[in-house]
Amino acid sequence: MLQTRNGKRTARAAIKIAVDLADEKMITRDEAIMRVTPEQVDMLLHPQFGGDTKAEATEAGRRLVEKAVNASPGAAVGVAAFDADTAEKWGNEGKDVIMVRPETRPDDVHGMIAARGILTSKGGATSHAAVVARQFGTPAVCGAENLIIDAGNRLFIADVAGKTVEVREGEWLSIDGGTAEVFRGQLETRDPDFEHELELITLLEWADEIRRLGVRTNADYPADAERARRYGAEGIGLCRTEHMFFQEERLPIMQQMITAESRAHRKAALDLLLPMQRGDFEGLFRAMEGCPVIIRLLDPPLHEFLPSQHALVQELADLKVQLQHFRSISEIDSALAQVREKEDILERVESLAESNPMLGLRGDRLGIMMPEITEMQTRAILEAAVAVSKEGLDVKPEIMIPLSSHVNELTVLKKVVDEVAREVFSETGTTVEFLYGTMIELPRAALTADEMAREAEFFSFGTNDLTQTTFGMSRDDAEAKFLINYVKTGVLPTNPFQELDRGGVGKLVEMAVRLGRSTRPGMSCGICGEHGGEPNSIEFCHLVGLDYVSCSPFRVPVARLAAAQAAVNDR
Repeated sequence: MLQTRNGKRTARAAIKIAVDLADEKMITRDEAIMRVTPEQVDMLLHPQFGGDTKAEATEAGRRLVEKAVNASPGAAVGVAAFDADTAEKWGNEGKDVIMVRPETRPDDVHGMIAARGILTSKGGATSHAAVVARQFGTPAVCGAENLIIDAGNRLFIADVAGKTVEVREGEWLSIDGGTAEVFRGQLETRDPDFEHELELITLLEWADEIRRLGVRTNADYPADAERARRYGAEGIGLCRTEHMFFQEERLPIMQQMITAESRAHRKAALDLLLPMQRGDFEGLFRAMEGCPVIIRLLDPPLHEFLPSQHALVQELADLKVQLQHFRSISEIDSALAQVREKEDILERVESLAESNPMLGLRGDRLGIMMPEITEMQTRAILEAAVAVSKEGLDVKPEIMIPLSSHVNELTVLKKVVDEVAREVFSETGTTVEFLYGTMIELPRAALTADEMAREAEFFSFGTNDLTQTTFGMSRDDAEAKFLINYVKTGVLPTNPFQELDRGGVGKLVEMAVRLGRSTRPGMSCGICGEHGGEPNSIEFCHLVGLDYVSCSPFRVPVARLAAAQAAVNDR
């Protein structure tokens, strides 16, 4: 034999060859599983541009971005929209939209859901835009620093080979979240069809026979849960309830709750949200019938549901200018009412302002200071569980407390949850079993996991925040300022927000599992951060004895294969 070289093949061909060789007994199933990479599986689950089409666009000088972050894989084509409301409006009208923002915030989620793709000039692979995009399977390109996005004038400017190119709202864009490329105009795409990828389905069935780790999904809506179930998810490892409150009809009620001056007024607003939350959870329980569903209680700081202080000040100034031109009593009264309303909201925004809100009044701290929020969400979860169980379906709710750092926090909130449970089961005449657990995302929680396990019946590791708090760095700021340079120059071997840091964060996870199970033998432990869909991190989860990983619906097949490969390697 004089020479060998790897045969070039597409992802689909690699999977077919591996399955066919195993069927013909040329290789074992273990070998077939090891011959396919998680990246090849991922490639088949997202729309792709044709190679010729992309090459032609590049040749014609239509590629706008030279360097960016491939934040969420897949190809997307749509017209540029520069704010979430426009993206949602156009999406509801049936238009394909690429939402373009300098960076996204939680109150942009409604637009992100409606968009075909997301493009930002700031942020990295674990920025808000990237995390949410991967959650919904939406292609995204982030950190496109050579784009100057002027959201106010509804345009962005790109420097292409020394030439200035201007793209205005409504013009067509094509983005590839796998290669971080952005093109002007419409490129032809090919859509995935998982149900017809028969060789992939066969390979994943073999993987399921081998893997020890369970695979759950992060899902906030029934449609996501149903998609994940089709992809092989065995439950929901994380439902982020805050995303439910950003919907158009709910946000005003949420703001009414936040700006309430008394518990009674706050509870009145929460009573309006209760049936909406109950309906959300009923949909999730039906979609995941027979599988565990972990629902995280409200986590982010309340200011995220309110307009920005800067925007409110500007709106107040504009209203006061308009007031000078009104003549009729009705116009003046209406304008004054708006001014008072804006001033009340501004006052509340200023009172909620914190120097470091992500380490301030959020998570279980919010639940303790405003227990009526915990009461409402617990009631909604358990009433939904009772209602769906009465339909003859098997429901397995699990209530998760976020950001706990001391066992006493879990003790306080467990009393609230148990009291609501007694009320619901007494009122409905039906009892549903549920688990009470916590999210380990602070180092102290990991270090005192044996104490935490006295109250918590399960642990779920939120490795996004655990990485931030262990390293002492804000992921958005770090990726924007120095982290890319750190990886490039070898200060850090990898980006710890993309691949789990085994030497630091991993030791905390391993310690917490061991300590927790020393108090509560056999307690369920899983991971629900972004690392739950990353193959190297999945291998670590297998090695330290976690029960499951949880990832976005579109990463479920990837996680199934990676978990099997970890089991084969471990042998």
